[in-house]
Amino acid sequence: MAKKKDERFVKVHEEGSGFGWLRTVWVDKQTGVNYLFVNSGYAGGMTVLLGADGKPVVTPVPNEYPED
Repeated sequence: MAKKKDERFVKVHEEGSGFGWLRTVWVDKQTGVNYLFVNSGYAGGMTVLLGADGKPVVTPVPNEYPED
């Protein structure tokens, strides 16, 4: 499936195995807010990634993100 250039979220980190569990971090390209997605088997969930101060992790939003 081809990526659309106007997609709002970009994957910036991935770890784990595709056979059991997977953790990915996504950045909202409009706000810079980071989200953590965890997938295990047939279950998964997404939440805002929080820093040590309890506030959302925000990445400066560049004009362009590199293509995968």
